[in-house]
Amino acid sequence: MTDLLALRRELHAIPELALDLPQTQAKLLETLKELPVEVYTYTSSSAIAVVVRGPNPGGPTVLLRSDMDALPVQERPGLAYAATNGHMHACGHDLHMAGLVGAIEELIRRRSELAGDVLAIFQPGEEGAGGAKLMIGEDVLATAGSRPVASFGVHVLSYYPSGVFYCRPGSVMAATSNFEIVIQGRGGHAARPHHALDPVTVAAMTVMGIQTLVAQRSEPGDPLVVTVGSVRAGTAVNVIPSHARLLVSLRATTSARALSTLEQIVGISRGIAEAYGLSVESSHLIDLPSTVSDPAGASLVEEVVTKLFGADQYSQLAYPEMISEDFSLFLEETGGAFVLVGAAFEDRPASELPSNHSPDVLFDDSVVPKIASFLSELAIRRLAAEG
Repeated sequence: MTDLLALRRELHAIPELALDLPQTQAKLLETLKELPVEVYTYTSSSAIAVVVRGPNPGGPTVLLRSDMDALPVQERPGLAYAATNGHMHACGHDLHMAGLVGAIEELIRRRSELAGDVLAIFQPGEEGAGGAKLMIGEDVLATAGSRPVASFGVHVLSYYPSGVFYCRPGSVMAATSNFEIVIQGRGGHAARPHHALDPVTVAAMTVMGIQTLVAQRSEPGDPLVVTVGSVRAGTAVNVIPSHARLLVSLRATTSARALSTLEQIVGISRGIAEAYGLSVESSHLIDLPSTVSDPAGASLVEEVVTKLFGADQYSQLAYPEMISEDFSLFLEETGGAFVLVGAAFEDRPASELPSNHSPDVLFDDSVVPKIASFLSELAIRRLAAEG
């Protein structure tokens, strides 16, 4: 049986980005190679699909998924197993992978209880590289021979109490639209701004206009979150640049709300620019629907957590987390549920803890065996319900 915490820490030390994760894939394949399962790899990415067959052929399939990729974040030193390659598992995907390996091993031990097959997917490219869309396009859902009747996944959060599971029927995570705004001006000498069209000042006003819109349009039950994650313009202190680029991440509880807000933001940026004689171009980078748990899936999550760990280890979310997830695309195809798992490293208020994506974030990896038990029990019960 795999030492799941050791595996998590080995994966943590070798973070890789986007779709090409050769070291991560190799470590997982090495861990899986002796197991009595079917293992599939792909030429287009470092994805892995694993099929655990039940004892009787022809049954339904349930999908379990873990993401694999890391972030371009320089990890702060401190952990003995910290990454040193300029990247970081700052979103906890290393815990997800180790947890799914543990679930596979438990499903093998409990194979006689399977009323069907389990398709376990290790998916790269969750952090904006389109990994879920790629795998679905490659017909991963047909890998086990029958289309999954439900899909389940988890995500650790560094600021929720460790070991507590969170879900809700409906939206668990937000819809998102990431896009670029390019403000086109006219460059010139810093001493002669009256002969130029300065995109930097217009960019600053645009950022303020975006945040004013959010303040006026966000509602308690239907929040909006918009972050301008990058503003790039200019190369020298004495040069007025010809253009400025803003990278914007927009999150809303529904895709329709995200789209309408995006149109408002582009309209505001264009209006500000045109008022000063400049122009605006915009382009989409990525869109994702909200991550929606169906009522049956959310109910099963609560049932499994309560059975395994006690009622105090389950909490129903009052409102969606405004994080986004491309697992939403699997849920659109099959239904199921997405579950948040608290992994706070310290018992402190959430506002004092570094969040996912921070170079200082820490995760309590003692939750990994719980994730493994939870996922395996979830698959067994969902297959039994289908039967």
